[in-house]
Amino acid sequence: MLIVHGAMVLVADGRKSLFLRNEGDAQYPNLVVEDQAAHADLADREMKTDAAGRAMSPVGGRQSAMEEPDYHQIEEDRFAADTALMLKQKVDDFEKLIIIAPPRTLGELRKHYDKAVAEKIVAEIDKDLTRHPTDKIEKALLAL
Repeated sequence: MLIVHGAMVLVADGRKSLFLRNEGDAQYPNLVVEDQAAHADLADREMKTDAAGRAMSPVGGRQSAMEEPDYHQIEEDRFAADTALMLKQKVDDFEKLIIIAPPRTLGELRKHYDKAVAEKIVAEIDKDLTRHPTDKIEKALLAL
């Protein structure tokens, strides 16, 4: 995949986002970190205040446990929404946008794209590259 000079590349997952700009050209990209965000990986006990609930059956007097929400997934979805908001705030700073994120995060980001952001997206890649150095990200993009 060719990445034009000045294009923005967002590499994100549910906990970390990197905003990279191509300072090179299409043949030899040079991704430079412009901004980044991360949120702490909290333990369950730090995110919830109570144990899972229980319900009484109206017939037979039986109790059953209610399914506990996945607090980590809720936080990751919230982080994706915040990342989409950051894209909206930066939309005037780029002409082309490439988004690289795992499938679940990519889906959550799509729910929150602003119209102006969506118009500038030239590619969405469903991979998790947030823990890769920029030179590996460049190589992965060129291999597509």
